[in-house]
Amino acid sequence: MAQTLLSVSALLLSVALLIFGHGLQTTLLPLAADRFYFSDFEIGAMSSAYFVGMVLGCLGAPLVIMRAGHIRAFAALVSLMSAAAIMHPIIIDPTAWIIIRIVSGFSLAGFYMIVESWLNESATNENRGTIMSFYIVILFGALMLGQISMAATNIASFVPFAIASVSVSLAVMPVSLTTSTQPAPITLVRFRPAQLFKNSPAAFVGILLIGVSQGALLTLTPLYGSQIGLSTNQSAFYAAAIIGGGMLAQWPVGRLSDRMDRRLVIMGLGCATAAASLAIVFFSPTEFRVAVLSAVLVGMCTQPLYAVAVAHAFDHAAPEDFVETSSGMLLSFGIGSIAGPLIASGIMGQIGPSGLYVMVVAVNVILAVFILTRIFAREALTADEKTDFEYAATAQVGTVISPEPLDAEAEEYVIPPEEFPAYEDDIYNFETPSEDEENSENTQDGSAKEPDSGESESASSPEKEEQPDNTSSSGSGT
Repeated sequence: MAQTLLSVSALLLSVALLIFGHGLQTTLLPLAADRFYFSDFEIGAMSSAYFVGMVLGCLGAPLVIMRAGHIRAFAALVSLMSAAAIMHPIIIDPTAWIIIRIVSGFSLAGFYMIVESWLNESATNENRGTIMSFYIVILFGALMLGQISMAATNIASFVPFAIASVSVSLAVMPVSLTTSTQPAPITLVRFRPAQLFKNSPAAFVGILLIGVSQGALLTLTPLYGSQIGLSTNQSAFYAAAIIGGGMLAQWPVGRLSDRMDRRLVIMGLGCATAAASLAIVFFSPTEFRVAVLSAVLVGMCTQPLYAVAVAHAFDHAAPEDFVETSSGMLLSFGIGSIAGPLIASGIMGQIGPSGLYVMVVAVNVILAVFILTRIFAREALTADEKTDFEYAATAQVGTVISPEPLDAEAEEYVIPPEEFPAYEDDIYNFETPSEDEENSENTQDGSAKEPDSGESESASSPEKEEQPDNTSSSGSGT
């Protein structure tokens, strides 16, 4: 295990550096925007723009990876994200910040795909869960540390923006200098919402609603803390408390869902989130320690929802469809997250900071009621029919990417065009003989012949006379 972790240490260091900078931005930007007199709705639109970029990244980043290769795509996307971070204090304008956040979201989606495909291929069946769990702990730990670090800076200065940009920039170095073998070509799967809904309405609709609620909480809690009278430093800790509460509850709640109907767990968490949020609306705690404890409670109730809902989707999916299911659920979450900050910021502009939790209450009540209808509409699975909860495969940070090669006959894959310039590069180290070696072997065997014009010379693409009709359709990189 230690040897395996050492082999991916460069990747994990890059994750820590980039997510530290990302976490700092997540807390810094709403507070800075408020200081620059952006309206609540403009701040909400800026927050939604990040998730727009994430969704676009799920659809478009795989094409960048296939064209440039993992290392070059990594360097390009991380550099783009670093440039975006430093542009905020240079162009102080709501429209510009919205565009910049789209770029950041797109870049981060590609980052997740590259890192997770690399980690997944470096692991074995025996240690994959441990490695991916280790990755997730580093990821959320760096996110919280980045949020809290803002307390040591002055948001009225250029410094925190520069720190975020430098941290993201440094993330390029470990991967650029690594000597480990790059993963095989990335696989694309189709986004089929109708099929996902058919397999599990509770999971698909539930995750859409969870995205609405969590998208608002993850991006607007710093603004909420500032508006209820917390200092800038205290607002940073308040925002981090939501993530911290979720980390505490993820594993025990997931294991609980293995022992009972996951829909009951989702409904219970939805009711608990609504109750905790309603208490915040009524009592409006402004004393720092009480406010942070209330944020931890909300995080404990709401953060495990995504993982349990994805696990429920896996229960109703065939194993060969897990990649498509995971990526489809992530897109559903992203679409919901686009709407969440817009709705919440609009309500906050009308009734004040409590509008954030008013929206959270309403969405989670709808979630609980919908799940209740599904409990009556469909029988629960038995314990033997369910998949074991594995947080590494259900975290909402990306998707665990299948290490399997592209298969032109597999219905669940969208097969891209045959020629990918990146995969003709020697850095991929595929165990496929070169054209010269093949010709030499054929000559020795006395069976040398000219290749057919229809054959692909790419080592990464499956041979097939005709590409499927769906090659032009959009898919999420998984």
